[in-house]
Amino acid sequence: MTAPALSNALKSILTKAGVDNPDGDTTEIIRAVTGFSRIDLLTRSDEALDDTLTQKAIDLARRRAGGEPIQYVIGSWSFMGRDYLVGEGVLIPRDDTEVVTRAAIDWIKPLPHPAIVDLCAGSGIIGVTLKKERPDATVYAVEKSDVAYDYLCRNTALNQADITTVHADLRDCADQFRDESLDLIVSNPPYIRSDEIETLQSEVQYEPRLALDGGKDGYIFYELILRLWTKKLKKGGCIAFEIGEGQFDTIAGMLRDHGYADIKGYLDLSGIKRAITAVLQI
Repeated sequence: MTAPALSNALKSILTKAGVDNPDGDTTEIIRAVTGFSRIDLLTRSDEALDDTLTQKAIDLARRRAGGEPIQYVIGSWSFMGRDYLVGEGVLIPRDDTEVVTRAAIDWIKPLPHPAIVDLCAGSGIIGVTLKKERPDATVYAVEKSDVAYDYLCRNTALNQADITTVHADLRDCADQFRDESLDLIVSNPPYIRSDEIETLQSEVQYEPRLALDGGKDGYIFYELILRLWTKKLKKGGCIAFEIGEGQFDTIAGMLRDHGYADIKGYLDLSGIKRAITAVLQI
């Protein structure tokens, strides 16, 4: 079977299942199985594919048709130009997280040898990106989940990022860091209200609840981080959070209560405030 013929077969499977983007998912599956680039899909269209590869692609399409996220199906995803391994048990990289990551990059630009901690690090997309953007930075990545921590370690190796990974609950490891030792605390914590999780789209239901559930009101991890980690930040240092829709004002108030000022919000492509930064008062 050629790539175009396989593409038609996969699209048929996905379309019948009502998948939102059958064309895009088909391309991702074929690329993952064959290793073809997008150009290869055009220039090698007459090339017969091995039956084993064909069957593997069909099996992946059936998994996607069953509702499994395309990122888990193919086992990797791109974030800000770098590839990350992902699978069941780790939060899927999303474009939303680019907002807080870029805000963090801008903050550390003028700093010599910044010290950074990424809390609730998950697959490592924030910590790895910051380290690659600033090789002179000292970056720590803290993750509680056994499965997610494994992906974190594999992704730091995959991207050759010299990061110190910490396998711990953020509640338990703050004392491992000296007071006033960090220039930046960054986090994409769980921020969805507990009672909202069951209402999310089916693909999200595959993702670990541990990475989604922000407690009854969605703010439990922001409060924990501010209470336990603020003293680890240098005076004049920055804290940067990814936030959910409609959470900016409440989190800004929490930041003020913990001694932060110069509070800024950052919009995603939909015009939603998706990140917030603040500076610890001197």
